[in-house]
Amino acid sequence: MIRLEKRPQPSRAWSMATPLVAVLATMVMGGLLFATLGKNPVEAIRTIFWEPLFGEFAFYYRPQLLVKGAPLVLIAIGLSLGFRAGIWNIGAEGQYIIGALTGAGVGLAFYPTESWIIFPLMVLAGAFGGWAWAMIPAVLKTRFGTNEILVSLMLVYVAEQLLASMSLGLMKNPEGFGFPGSRNLQQYDSAHNAELIAGTGMHWGVVAALIAVIFSYVLLNRHMLGYHIRLTGEAPRAAKFAGVKPARLILFCLGASGALAGLAGMFEVSGPSGQVSIDFNVGYGFTAIIVAFLGRLHPVGILLAGALMALTYIGGDIAQGNLGLPSAAIQVFQGMLLFFLLALDLLTNYRIAIGKPEVA
Repeated sequence: MIRLEKRPQPSRAWSMATPLVAVLATMVMGGLLFATLGKNPVEAIRTIFWEPLFGEFAFYYRPQLLVKGAPLVLIAIGLSLGFRAGIWNIGAEGQYIIGALTGAGVGLAFYPTESWIIFPLMVLAGAFGGWAWAMIPAVLKTRFGTNEILVSLMLVYVAEQLLASMSLGLMKNPEGFGFPGSRNLQQYDSAHNAELIAGTGMHWGVVAALIAVIFSYVLLNRHMLGYHIRLTGEAPRAAKFAGVKPARLILFCLGASGALAGLAGMFEVSGPSGQVSIDFNVGYGFTAIIVAFLGRLHPVGILLAGALMALTYIGGDIAQGNLGLPSAAIQVFQGMLLFFLLALDLLTNYRIAIGKPEVA
């Protein structure tokens, strides 16, 4: 008889090993998935994980790791603060979109004026847009007790409709010959999030992600607010006796995650993407959830997990082009990572026992 038996204390070894085992399990099951599609599983896995780093065109793909990884890390850092406290923001994709809209809106409002102050204003607007969008589920939860998971998730669809509306209406390029989408911010120097070092992929979004990792680490390990966040997630009843104010914590965690998601959207629309368009959002807000849990909600772990997930994005694109893998298969492959991570995480608190349970 096989059963799950609760451990007296969570296993630290399993907690550390789970991400690695989840990655290995994903590679094995992903290989089986690719094999059922008629592709060489070894070649597919090799293409995804090897080609971007050491392949013939690695010099081109390596900088893309920073481009793809920066928004994932930035969003995941914000999400991890709430997740640690048991506050579940599932709507980072919507906050990412609104941050892009508000940030790009400031840049387009000043077009064609050239001034150094425009880009900092866009940064502030992007952070404010994401923060304001996250405040909707935050205020509803603190005032009326609504579920932040459902509210934040449903607001993603509202944000997507706003994105489509802006692309076809208010932000539409008047010189775009009727095509949806805004002006190209890459051609507007004052609003362009250009590479800081040519050919490296390093832009202000990467810098912001690194700063967020450092500040998050300091907050969680050296600040009373970080202690309150950890205590609330680990022992909610003890947190009440310690004087933690739940409403303030909810407002802070949702606001911080929304602001960071909004920044990610602003850096993306003013840099790699270049314009507001109907298909601007590519699911970074949802993928960042995988990154947060793969990194064990730890700032350094999230940094490494973001790099790994960026690798699957780039390697997946290469596999689609070279091997003819469908994009849906790559998305399933990425989803497997979260599935195995959550499934194996069960072994942190439970052990597999064989035999009949002992009778007390």
